[in-house]
Amino acid sequence: MRAIRKAGEPRSLETFRNRRIGGYEDYPEKEKLRDALVWEQRGLCCYCMDRIRADRGSMKIEHWKPRQRFPEDELRYRNLLAACRGGEGEPQTNQHCDTRKADAEIRWNPAEPTHRMEQRVRYRANGRISSDDEDFDRDLNETLNLNLPRLVNSRKGRLDAVVEGFRRRSPSREQVERILTRHETGTGPLAPFSPVDAWWLRRRQDVRARSRRETRR
Repeated sequence: MRAIRKAGEPRSLETFRNRRIGGYEDYPEKEKLRDALVWEQRGLCCYCMDRIRADRGSMKIEHWKPRQRFPEDELRYRNLLAACRGGEGEPQTNQHCDTRKADAEIRWNPAEPTHRMEQRVRYRANGRISSDDEDFDRDLNETLNLNLPRLVNSRKGRLDAVVEGFRRRSPSREQVERILTRHETGTGPLAPFSPVDAWWLRRRQDVRARSRRETRR
């Protein structure tokens, strides 16, 4: 899971909301909404970080606050995210992300800057995602089912690859910072599960920075 930097909402959504002529189901230009959400999420699901495309077969529009319980937020752009299909139609044990979440709530919103999403999650060497926040850790495991074996294996593959690549090439601090800048503030599609790479590189940079400070003392 990565922090999502929301861009400007589609003009049609703003107009529809301000005219108060209907609810989410009545909004006629969901294709534009899908395009905007997938673009700002750089082609990744808001929860599991797998690849999504801006079409019904690849993704769904997720309401972080469930619209059944929070109808006042059903057209609020910051409440809208792009999620993968999440094992739709499979047994519940194989479902994840919005499909598994359904009408439940989770503690933190990846699109809310004050929730500091990337500081709330960590990735283990075995590919599991976790949080030191007990309630949010339960959200990750139970509500979103993000430690489903397929997802764990995908994250582990990314971690193994970035660690091995770092061992072989040993890039400089400046090179790593350029990689992180492109990942964190750039535009364009990201590789599936690649935020795991950025998390590991940022963590390593922080550890090295602390080590340098301690050496100077």
